[in-house]
Amino acid sequence: MSDKHVDELSGVETTGHEWDGIRELNNPMPRWWVWTFYATILWAVGYAVAYPSIPMIKDTTKGILGFSSRAELQQEVDHASLAQTKFKDLIAGKTVQEIDANPSLREFAIAGGASAFKVNCAPCHGSGATGGPGFPNLNDDDWLWGGDLDAIQHTIAHGVRFDADTDTHVSEMPAFRDILDATQIKQVASYVWSLTNGPSDPALAEAGKQVFLDNCAACHGDDGKGKLDMGAPNLADAIWLKGRGEEAIARQVAAPKHGVMPAWSARLGETTVKELTVFVHSLGGGK
Repeated sequence: MSDKHVDELSGVETTGHEWDGIRELNNPMPRWWVWTFYATILWAVGYAVAYPSIPMIKDTTKGILGFSSRAELQQEVDHASLAQTKFKDLIAGKTVQEIDANPSLREFAIAGGASAFKVNCAPCHGSGATGGPGFPNLNDDDWLWGGDLDAIQHTIAHGVRFDADTDTHVSEMPAFRDILDATQIKQVASYVWSLTNGPSDPALAEAGKQVFLDNCAACHGDDGKGKLDMGAPNLADAIWLKGRGEEAIARQVAAPKHGVMPAWSARLGETTVKELTVFVHSLGGGK
């Protein structure tokens, strides 16, 4: 006869452990669970032998199968790069107009340009190319240096006010605080704002028209619509790069801010510049 204690309610033997009068039932794990546990141990040992797994001082064990996730990834990258070579070579030998006219090349260029844009251009122009204060929106129809394929390519390749590139776009608006007095600056700011909005003081805006013609029309045109060859923005389209309102315009007239864009040709290469050109042109604002 067993001398082990049997629980009266469940009829199960107890282990002999007791805490404050509470006894522990002796319910062993199911055999199928135990054998599954042993199988996982064997699987882990086999995995450690077959694959890289055990850390060493400077490396890991290589495993008898010689598997490497890095090598596998590199093979996939090499395969993808090989598949792209055909299109890359074609793009390198064609003009942006020829690329844009070829559906398959255009599709490839837009995909490659979108990827290059996210890495190199999005920090300033935004992930959606919508720009921000001081950074142009590339989705609209407002282009400082031209929005056709050739103009966009030149701007990307050589940049704007980038001293290291001799072909960069160069234009600077003078600080009119050294040319005009405070009243004249307010007048011309009010007039510029009146080209697209109601001025705070119509008389001030009317006086500013002559100030504009005398000092600003040479670059921005008599109608204020700008000149692409000079990088002078259109002031009559309600699109503002540096800030909206008469006060913001007055600040820009008095002490203008000038943006700088790097030349990307040397860093990215001509092929990627062409891809970026086609991508930017495809956003909807390109002419």
